[in-house]
Amino acid sequence: MNVWISLIASLIVIGGLVVGAAGVAGLAQYSHTPELLVLLGVVVPLLAFIAFIVGVILQVVKWGRRPVPFPIATVAGQGKSLPWIKANYFDAPYTKAGVVGRMALEVLTFRSLFRNTKMELHDGPKLAYGWQMWLWVFALAFHYAFLTVFIRHFRFFTEDGSLVFQAVMFLENLDGFLQLGLPHVLISGFVLLGAATMLLLRRLTNAQVRYVSLIQDYFPLLLIISIALSGILMRHVIKVDIVAVKVLIMSMLNFDFAGIGEKALAIGWMFYLHIFLVSVLLAYFPMSKLMHMGGIFLSPTRNLLCNSREFRHVNPWNYPVKVHTYEHYEDEFRERMIEAGLPVEKTLEETQEAAAPEEKE
Repeated sequence: MNVWISLIASLIVIGGLVVGAAGVAGLAQYSHTPELLVLLGVVVPLLAFIAFIVGVILQVVKWGRRPVPFPIATVAGQGKSLPWIKANYFDAPYTKAGVVGRMALEVLTFRSLFRNTKMELHDGPKLAYGWQMWLWVFALAFHYAFLTVFIRHFRFFTEDGSLVFQAVMFLENLDGFLQLGLPHVLISGFVLLGAATMLLLRRLTNAQVRYVSLIQDYFPLLLIISIALSGILMRHVIKVDIVAVKVLIMSMLNFDFAGIGEKALAIGWMFYLHIFLVSVLLAYFPMSKLMHMGGIFLSPTRNLLCNSREFRHVNPWNYPVKVHTYEHYEDEFRERMIEAGLPVEKTLEETQEAAAPEEKE
């Protein structure tokens, strides 16, 4: 039962956010109270954006200050050693170019997730390993759909006719190449919703994953699903004035708050629900597991050379330690070792011959 508490708590929080934001926006429009709409559509997003930037910077600085004196890169192949042993260039990179290639494959294709396997115990007993492709497929679809949706929204933050605006519109035309409905169905939004839903179902149906899932695993997935669903509803069902949305956003970016209340009243309530959920995601991002977006580039298990067989790495912060070497140990106990029949590197005669010149000097 305790396994489901995290899911139930996440559903309650998400439900409260959705009902609260939708209720406030609907009440504000019904009573013609632009102050509440400005709070949801201008003040909260600005504060969330500030929290996002500050939080990400603090987290990156915190990670950057942690010492990593040794190369601890995880490997999945043969490291470089003897010349006649073939090393794996990407799975155990020993050059900077290899590290860059490994990072590129990891970030762009999720290569380590592609090699994910599942272990099962069958009758016999027999241990079987199987390739788990679907997690890699859904993760890849989720991230690339999220990236596409993120880039598409830049049409609201750029001037019409600019080079960036034209590039964004080109991407949007590609995204809606099926030309279904009016406005056209954009594939990335539905892929994002479907992939996030499948990742959530994986956590619910897989007993091992469900057992280790916490509220910080369910909450961002449910929040992203809510954002994608509200965006799809806003585009195809409960439509809003897109021109009025862009006017409001451009006014906010230019810090032109003259008549901001009237501009806010011209937009439907679904927009304020959508932008409020996005603001919650922005503010929550730096303190969540979603920070792996930046953490992957700072992970010492990925961005370090795997050359521990080629070079000896000594901790630069080691303080001087007085040691008792084996040579000194044997000099001290040589006679007793010989009496006990233990092998020694120097006999008593060799020791005496080596000490004789020193005594003459």
